[in-house]
Amino acid sequence: MNQQVCKELRNELQLPLLILVIFVAVNLRPFLTSPGPIIETIRASTGLTYTGTALLTLIPTVVMGLGAFLSPTIQAWVGTRRGLLGALLILTAGSLLRLIVPGGNTLLLTALLCGIGVAFIQSAFPGVIKEHFPTRVAIITGVYSATIMIGGAFGAQITPMLISHGYGWREALAWLALPGVIAVLFAYHTLEDHPSERPDASITRKLIRLPRTWLLILTFGLVNAGYSSTVTWLAPFYQHLGLNVAESANLVSVMAICQALSAVGISYLASFSKDRRLFLCITAVLQILSYLGLILAPLASPVSWAAICGVGLGGSFAISLVTALDHLPSPQQAGALTALMQGGGFLIAALGPLAVATLLNWSGSYQPGWIMHLCLALIALILYLKLDPTRYHLAMRLRGRE
Repeated sequence: MNQQVCKELRNELQLPLLILVIFVAVNLRPFLTSPGPIIETIRASTGLTYTGTALLTLIPTVVMGLGAFLSPTIQAWVGTRRGLLGALLILTAGSLLRLIVPGGNTLLLTALLCGIGVAFIQSAFPGVIKEHFPTRVAIITGVYSATIMIGGAFGAQITPMLISHGYGWREALAWLALPGVIAVLFAYHTLEDHPSERPDASITRKLIRLPRTWLLILTFGLVNAGYSSTVTWLAPFYQHLGLNVAESANLVSVMAICQALSAVGISYLASFSKDRRLFLCITAVLQILSYLGLILAPLASPVSWAAICGVGLGGSFAISLVTALDHLPSPQQAGALTALMQGGGFLIAALGPLAVATLLNWSGSYQPGWIMHLCLALIALILYLKLDPTRYHLAMRLRGRE
């Protein structure tokens, strides 16, 4: 027992691994958030329709979902280290190739590449966290989630800033490859692969039969549909109401910064209790309040609505990951469950921006889209109540299904 405690302490004090968590996570959202504030510039240059614009988010989100189902098998085949390095290279290439895209269709191909890279990374990484930080899962997951959101804020700010300094939109998007290069180099020198600790490729088949897996998928998907839609449409929504590009980009950044603060803060508070339901429900209520603001009085306090939405979305993302990891003691099995939750969840989330675009084309207004997300957040709130930690062992009966 004492040897195990000492091992955990040594693992948790490995500063390079914590830095790696940050370097990897910061790359997982800029490719999604960076086009939003300059979407009208991209549309004017490429001729993309609103539906085509939504595909910049929908395509990678679908790929992130589908890829998560394959990730445990790929991880078992090539190992965590080689898998993560390859995925980081693909993600970096997707951003770099935006420098030379001739039009809208090839821009969508770069979004596909980015989605492929992120699909493996965010499916494998929660298991890495549980393995290396076994007694600090909630806090380190909070740091990981917060850095994802900070990366999103960075993406939203950097593109309009670079354009204001004379860069074209292609160059502005391509600069996001730089953090990817740094992450690849650091991961190459930090990560170690342990073939004996690779996940069981059959675990996905076992987990997919469990109703609890589908409950986690549904709640994660409903909430992240809201994230996908807000990073895609919040800036155009406020530009439609009269704000300029810089002002609307600031709102996306405010939302992302509040997501980051919430991911760390709520994860820290949740670490004192094994029952995460209170914190999940709080995040759902905050999302509902923000959508109400966007529906009823969007210009009354745009910063407040963006901030409240960010707190709700960021906290929900982080605590959802922690909750999934809580369900199983093995890092490999818990990582596979988290991969499935994200995989199915992102398939649902991918429909959010497209649904908003469809409602926008039909009604000429963004309000029906925000009403839809208010209803989805309300459903998630109700479903969160089912995640009773005292019943995890009953919900995750794997032995009888092997």
